[in-house]
Amino acid sequence: MFRRIFVYCLIAGTTLGIAGAGAALALYLWAAHDLVSITRVGDYRPAQVTTVYARDKSIMGYLFREKRFPVNLEAMPPHLPKAFLAAEDARFFEHVGVDLQAILRAFINNMLENERLQGGSTITQQLVKRLLLTPEKSFERKIKEALLAYRLEDYLTKEQILYLYLNHIYLGNSSYGVEAAARTYFAKHVGELTLAESAVLAGLPKAPSTNNPYTKPENTRERQLWVLNRMRQVGFITDAEYDAAAAQPLAYKPMPDPSWTVGSWYLEEVRRQLIAFFDEANVRRLGIALDVYGEEAVYEGGLHVYTAMDPAHQRAAEQALRAGLHEADHRRGWRGPLEQPQGAERDKFLKNSAFTPAALDNSGWVKALVTAVGKNGAEVALGNGYRGYISVRTMGWCRTPNPRIAAAGAAKIQDAARVLNPGDLVFVSAYGATGTANPVTEPADPDNRKNPVPAYVPGDISPDTVIPLCLEQVPDLQGALASIEVDTGDLVAVAGGYHFSPESQFNRATQAHRQPGSSFKPIVYSAALDQGFTPGTIVYDTPFVLPDRYTKRIWTPGNADGKFLGPIPVSRAIAASRNVSTVRVAQQIGMEAVVQRARDLGIQGDIPAVLAVSLGSYEATPQTMAEAYSAFANAGKRIKPRIITAVENCWREPLVTFEADVREAVTPQNAYVMDYLLKGVITGGTGSAARVLGRPMGGKTGTSNDERDAWFIGFTPHLVTSVWIGYDNNMPMGRSEYGGKAALPVFIKYRREVEAFYPPDDFPVPPGIVWSSGREEADGQKGVGFPMISGIPPRYDSAGGDDLGEQLMKEEMFF
Repeated sequence: MFRRIFVYCLIAGTTLGIAGAGAALALYLWAAHDLVSITRVGDYRPAQVTTVYARDKSIMGYLFREKRFPVNLEAMPPHLPKAFLAAEDARFFEHVGVDLQAILRAFINNMLENERLQGGSTITQQLVKRLLLTPEKSFERKIKEALLAYRLEDYLTKEQILYLYLNHIYLGNSSYGVEAAARTYFAKHVGELTLAESAVLAGLPKAPSTNNPYTKPENTRERQLWVLNRMRQVGFITDAEYDAAAAQPLAYKPMPDPSWTVGSWYLEEVRRQLIAFFDEANVRRLGIALDVYGEEAVYEGGLHVYTAMDPAHQRAAEQALRAGLHEADHRRGWRGPLEQPQGAERDKFLKNSAFTPAALDNSGWVKALVTAVGKNGAEVALGNGYRGYISVRTMGWCRTPNPRIAAAGAAKIQDAARVLNPGDLVFVSAYGATGTANPVTEPADPDNRKNPVPAYVPGDISPDTVIPLCLEQVPDLQGALASIEVDTGDLVAVAGGYHFSPESQFNRATQAHRQPGSSFKPIVYSAALDQGFTPGTIVYDTPFVLPDRYTKRIWTPGNADGKFLGPIPVSRAIAASRNVSTVRVAQQIGMEAVVQRARDLGIQGDIPAVLAVSLGSYEATPQTMAEAYSAFANAGKRIKPRIITAVENCWREPLVTFEADVREAVTPQNAYVMDYLLKGVITGGTGSAARVLGRPMGGKTGTSNDERDAWFIGFTPHLVTSVWIGYDNNMPMGRSEYGGKAALPVFIKYRREVEAFYPPDDFPVPPGIVWSSGREEADGQKGVGFPMISGIPPRYDSAGGDDLGEQLMKEEMFF
């Protein structure tokens, strides 16, 4: 009987074994029939940060979708991988992708709940889940995860799997991988992490938000100690090492990110150009070794991008433009408070304000609530119990805006009640502010004998101190600056507006097409030089009319000052920016020649051959105008500057290099005579304020109709800078807001900071220049009188008579 029972059991066991094996095989076939190829992991290229460098190799910023900086295991301190292994997979180097022992242990612990909940997934399984599978939670996905983990262990080495895991894992606060996390939490590179800091990072993968060091440091600490204890339990560290790491104070702070700070306008231009350049068709056409294109290449490719931006130039350009716009906006007047919160909203502002005296340091602006106003000034509340006072003496600029009245002619504010009311919420700065973060109304000037302004010192302020303050407002006026280095062809600085922000990324230096006004006139005179005009040629600044054969209207060109100077030499006509003389010259040489010269100098588009264009009615960007003037600075060769100089792939292998596009636009002789004429604008014309720079320099102011655009473009043999000021909606800026008043001060502020980088060279005299004394100069020395182009018969009188309008009608040359 016992024998019969044994046989039955044996048969049943065999049957069940066969059935189980069949079921396991069926389960395997069911789960494995649509498994993805494991080779995808071997081909995996994690999304990496593209790093953009300034010209001095400092980092300008990062472009990315996932902030990740892959690093080799050799670059990590040994305790960092061990911390992750202890926390996630202590038997990593023993199992084959799936750890049955860990699964059983996790099941028992989770059932008993007498220890912190544990998972049974190995690091290999976690990697498979993140790289090859969806986040769906199902029995089928778990089976596939185990199968793929086993296959992955056979396909890659343990070190390769660990490398991928540590560089792919998400560790919170937009940080992917251990290097990004080291920068985010400890302001360090991964190789500098201590054991205590490594344990913090190793505690994050399970729940990065729950254990966020910045928002939940107590959770972070608890998890860190658990990781350290696990390291001790598995023998990765000793008791002494545990004690030392547990006792180490933790200080969380991010590594400063330079992105979108100084150079934001430049970085945005680099971003736009990179996406356009790495278009798939362009990459294939040029044979560039990339397998991703466009935005994917830029945001995920881990490129190293080197640019022509010079940090000293860029910083000076941004500060000069912001200061110039601040001053120009003050000339417009006070537009009113930010808002007027009522009742509970006022209390809410004061309750939520985290003001400290340090907030006003480095020319800081803060919001203040006006609590009382008298004739002599206004009392304000800053929050946290701090108070301030705005004296009416600092409100001189706060007139009611009126574009028909120049700021110089406006009545001075003598009663603060005309400017402010109790309940107004306004921006303020410290009286006597120092620093460069923002332009301010009353910067420190302790050495001013007439009106000294002591420096604001935050350490001297207590809640009992009434802080002297100044009223501020964000300009609604805008501007742009572009600067080209002649010797290298580098666009060394670009400032595209008052402030770069998510709401304001429009780069006016490269994207805003505006009328250049009188800054277009050098193009007219350059064309005229090729037809025999000289600096001494007499032109006529006399009234005349131009009829339009289509509208039958009459155009009477006039000058900004409403006067006419009569017969004057070309040198005075351009230095004094005489409109009428310029229109006459354009008519004499033909607008077709003017249009062609504009195109030679890089101004593109369908430029109409009408006389109004000679006064700058055709639109161009500030960078385009700088490029046009670069031909005068560069012996006739126009420079289309480079913004990006080189790009490397993520392995630092060269992909592409860029050079400036330099080509001859005018002859060296034409350029030199233009240098002579435009130096006259500085020495005795509308740009004479630039003489303070003490350099041989040419330039030209420009103002469009109704003061809608103000320009100054200036240059030395080494640097060309274009400045534009105006409103985005093209409204008039106000009376007397000419190029020399609105744009030129920005140019001067910027160039004061950078001129020392270059020698004070004058423009060299090329062969083929003769002087009005009759002596030809071929040895680079100046002659006597004014320069002329050898070989072109000079015109001594432009022969512009009072019958010009009649002549225009006969020749059908209309504006």
